[in-house]
Amino acid sequence: KSQSDANKKIEQRLEEVRFWKKELDDKLEQLVNETDDLLNYKIRVEKSLESFKEPLFITERCLAYREKRVGIDLVNDEVDQELQKEAEIIRGVMALLTRTLEEITEQIRLNRSAKYNLERDLKDKFVALTIDDICFSLNNNSPNIRYSENVLRIEPNSVSLEDWLDFSNTNVEKADKQRNNSLALKALVDSILSQTTSDLRKQCEVVDLAFENGLKVTKDARDKLATHLAKVMEEIASQEKNIALLEKAILDQEGPAKVAHTRLENRTYRPNVELCRDVAQYRLLKEVQEINHNVARLKETLAQAHVELKGLHRRQLALQEEIQVKENTIYIDEVLCMQMRKSIPPREGDELSGWSGGSCPEAVC
Repeated sequence: KSQSDANKKIEQRLEEVRFWKKELDDKLEQLVNETDDLLNYKIRVEKSLESFKEPLFITERCLAYREKRVGIDLVNDEVDQELQKEAEIIRGVMALLTRTLEEITEQIRLNRSAKYNLERDLKDKFVALTIDDICFSLNNNSPNIRYSENVLRIEPNSVSLEDWLDFSNTNVEKADKQRNNSLALKALVDSILSQTTSDLRKQCEVVDLAFENGLKVTKDARDKLATHLAKVMEEIASQEKNIALLEKAILDQEGPAKVAHTRLENRTYRPNVELCRDVAQYRLLKEVQEINHNVARLKETLAQAHVELKGLHRRQLALQEEIQVKENTIYIDEVLCMQMRKSIPPREGDELSGWSGGSCPEAVC
């Protein structure tokens, strides 16, 4: 009767250990799955973090290119401000992903620690089940039964049933805690990647729009300068033609002046009383004065025309320099910056592990 009662107690104990072993097995399987998921999440975050280097390089390169603008165009405009904001956002996202990666690494370590405790507990329970199973199978006719010395002792390192229950229960609770922490961390990573993708895509659109608006203003200014330059060139051509006409007009005065001078000179050789101040003499003198006056007026007008021509040439050079400044800005923004930025925005449905086309991180616009 006593042996039968002992058999029942051993059987109950076997059921109890099997129950806890199944609990531990279930928790171990769940924890292993969560740890595997976290390892995949870690790879995704690492790839995302690595792939952010290119867009940050592009943004910083755009800022560096725009430092090569010259003259009045070298200004901290809206494009510069939005590019600086974009760079700050990317650096902030990279810092956030770095901290998230550290949290994932630490959570994996905690999961593995809990897994170790579960495996150790399971190993001990497997041994205990094996021993108690053998004990339960023994009867009075078993060949391996024998007397043993000092079997009525209490092992000094033995624990109470409450301690045994607490130990396994603590391992289960720790495993549950780390599993729940892993689930929360995965949800956080998904949220971070989704939110940063949205924020950075919006910022990229703002930067691109600022580039487009800035280019429109710059091109309009260039076109107006080009129109003004064309008018100045017309004025230069007209003034050069005017100068040529003035120079010809001055040159045309030489013939009549020489004739008048020659006549006056010849008439000084009239003899005696013939050398009189007649009407012809006075008319010749007046003619020379008129020619001299006309030549003086023409030369004054010519000098003024040359001054105006120099002013037009200076305006031409100034306009050409201003147009060159605008062309330089357009080249920097349209060719260097905007062409390079085409690799930044991800397409809809891209994987969170990287940029579309392999050239842009997934969590940036």
